[in-house]
Amino acid sequence: MLLVDDNPADIDLIREVLARNRCSSDVHEVIDGVEAMAFLHRQGRYSDESLPDLVVLDLNLPRKDGRAVLAEIKADPRLRLVPIVIFSTSEAEQDILGSYELGASSYVNKPGNLQEFVLAVTSIGEFWCCSTRFAREERQ
Repeated sequence: MLLVDDNPADIDLIREVLARNRCSSDVHEVIDGVEAMAFLHRQGRYSDESLPDLVVLDLNLPRKDGRAVLAEIKADPRLRLVPIVIFSTSEAEQDILGSYELGASSYVNKPGNLQEFVLAVTSIGEFWCCSTRFAREERQ
């Protein structure tokens, strides 16, 4: 799993919740869209990384926002099958619709309330880590 979020507190909390739910193996993190694309293209310090089975992506990122990252991923034949979960504070209909139009697998609102945040991450983990089978075509 690749977490793409510019808020270190959110990343720490996501990691903690995933670990509690036994979904923490092989979780990587980057803080902006440029780093996300470098990771996915295995460039620079990410040259030894494997392609993640899932990307959890915030929309509002520095350097390259999540919309641009999502569009770039879905336009790349090597990356297009990687599921993308948008995890954003935005409740704007244009962000939700736009994310699905760009190819997001799901859109989960990132709550401001701790209890609801934990429930949202738990739901993401249960579905994507415990219930989902991933396409494993040659993507490396």
